[in-house]
Amino acid sequence: MAYESRFKRKDIDELFKAVLLLEDEEDCYRFFEDICTINEIHAIAQRLEVAKLLSEKKTYSYIENKTGASTATISRINKCLIYGAEGYQRILARMKQ
Repeated sequence: MAYESRFKRKDIDELFKAVLLLEDEEDCYRFFEDICTINEIHAIAQRLEVAKLLSEKKTYSYIENKTGASTATISRINKCLIYGAEGYQRILARMKQ
């Protein structure tokens, strides 16, 4: 792995290995319903939607109205898109394929 996360720990490695074992959408629903609260799932989904809209150059006000995300959340995600670990960009590019 070329990228070294500042959050890297053995338990997080195990979590990510478990996620990589998910085979389909049903597996994802079953796993995430067990491991996360519904609010956590909604928050993660919202963040991904915000990142997608930011990458499409939508305005903060448009994103706020469409997703219900606060401007603070939108700003934080925008900073991740600009200065982060490129996680959003990698996934958004793969989702377009």
